[in-house]
Amino acid sequence: MTGEVKNSVTQRRAIRRLARRVLSAFVLTFIISRVVVFLIMLRSIPDLFVRLGGTHIHHLNYGIFLLAGVGAYLLFRRPVGRAAEVAAVLYGIGLGLTFDEFGMWLHLGGGYWQRRSWDAVIVIAAVLGLIAFAPSPKRFRPHHWWVAVAVAVAVVVFFLLLLESFRFAGRVVGPKLREIESTSPR
Repeated sequence: MTGEVKNSVTQRRAIRRLARRVLSAFVLTFIISRVVVFLIMLRSIPDLFVRLGGTHIHHLNYGIFLLAGVGAYLLFRRPVGRAAEVAAVLYGIGLGLTFDEFGMWLHLGGGYWQRRSWDAVIVIAAVLGLIAFAPSPKRFRPHHWWVAVAVAVAVVVFFLLLLESFRFAGRVVGPKLREIESTSPR
């Protein structure tokens, strides 16, 4: 391998490693924030919501500030090694906190359990998963393309089935979630 090709391979591996860190932190943050909010609403754990002058500060704000800080750090410091990995984890946490409440971006004052948040999280996780695990299109061979088409068809079918299951769950679970949300701490 020439030096240029070797550097390119090393750089792709580093990007994939960082993308795996972002993906893991993103998904874990999303899951933890959903569980914590649900437990607060059920009054199973103390009210951890932060209020400022009677206004509930949603956790998407913490995510926005975290993303802004990490973005500035990455832009001005250009970390490598361990510092880049820590920045990737913090970036994933910021994404998780922010996109957990994505539905509220679109419908201010809307409920926490909006479907749009789930959709945004799934799309972001899929893109991060592709960056983290998919081979470069330059390295695709015909069998890779056939597998990619088969996976794309499977994803579309799965997505349609998932939509129907969410509709069903919304009819069954939705009223209970709205009731919990209406009686939860504000």
